[in-house]
Amino acid sequence: MRVSPNQLIPGCMITEDIIGKTNHIIIAKNTVINSNHILVLKRFLIDKVQVSNKLMSGELFVPQEEIEEEEETIEPIYPSFLDVYLQAVVEYKKMFKNWQSGSPVLINEVRKFFLPLIEKVLESSYDIFLLHHYSTKEDYLYHHSIAVGLISAFIANRIPVYKKDAIQIGLAGFLSDCGMARIDESILHKETSLTQKEYEEVRKHPTYSYRMIEKISVLKDEAKVGILQHHERLDGSGYPMGVTDKRFPPYGRIIAISDMYHAMTSERIYRRKTSPFKVVEEIMQGQFGKFDHKIVRTFVDSLTNYSTGTRVRLSNGLKGEIIFIEDSSPTRPMIRLEDGEIIHLKMIHDIYIEEILNVT
Repeated sequence: MRVSPNQLIPGCMITEDIIGKTNHIIIAKNTVINSNHILVLKRFLIDKVQVSNKLMSGELFVPQEEIEEEEETIEPIYPSFLDVYLQAVVEYKKMFKNWQSGSPVLINEVRKFFLPLIEKVLESSYDIFLLHHYSTKEDYLYHHSIAVGLISAFIANRIPVYKKDAIQIGLAGFLSDCGMARIDESILHKETSLTQKEYEEVRKHPTYSYRMIEKISVLKDEAKVGILQHHERLDGSGYPMGVTDKRFPPYGRIIAISDMYHAMTSERIYRRKTSPFKVVEEIMQGQFGKFDHKIVRTFVDSLTNYSTGTRVRLSNGLKGEIIFIEDSSPTRPMIRLEDGEIIHLKMIHDIYIEEILNVT
């Protein structure tokens, strides 16, 4: 039977998943309701829920006639970015296990939980630069796909000519590693260095990913090619085809940067997480000629879109506030430390911004 949250009593059993406005599960099927659940349902503004006609005790549940409650001073709860993100990781992990068993990519299921997350990222750019904190070395593979999709959509949205394609580029980034499901699990979770043979097998995953999505009509051809080419490089040093500049279109260029950035910032089995500021500097300098400089610069400008007065923590543990930013070196501003000392990171190469502490 369907009843209002106001008619529920502790001991009722939910018989259908209760889905919130962002299409993620608030309370799962077969949950036995308690008073906290009822409060959550009210705060999420849920109108009706499906429940069993019997209570957990075995007694018949007879809902009382709904009485209009006096207006409460309860503020509705809207899921935070982190809530929706972590739920997306759970959903992706389930999908990945299904792909490993041979199931196809169900694009409508992907869109259902991933598009609300893209919308949240486009609303609040700051969340993008916290993604490396959420990834764990055990579940890196699942976090990585979610993050690459989000970063790709974020970058595309910052480039006027690709803004209208942000959703497609985000979906392509999200699905770029679905082909990893075709790689032997012992390789995916290996804690020591891969052998040459194992490495060559991993390098096949863009092709596997492409094969898994090539017949999905909802994805544009450009998105499919982007999935295939997300490990290519402008200088021809990438894989699987070793294409160069003219044969490496924008979707793939954006996803390539997103993939590299998240991989370098995140904790993995064989490396610790690294500051986003240090990583973008390495991408700009050490990887020069491999990535599209204009796209990299767009991403860097977004990362460094702070103002004077922004508080930061440095790699040496000291804290301070930004007092001057040079356009030519936005990741290395002038900082006033808490003890009053002023340092210019442009002149001190072994210290970098570890994290932004506030946004002003």
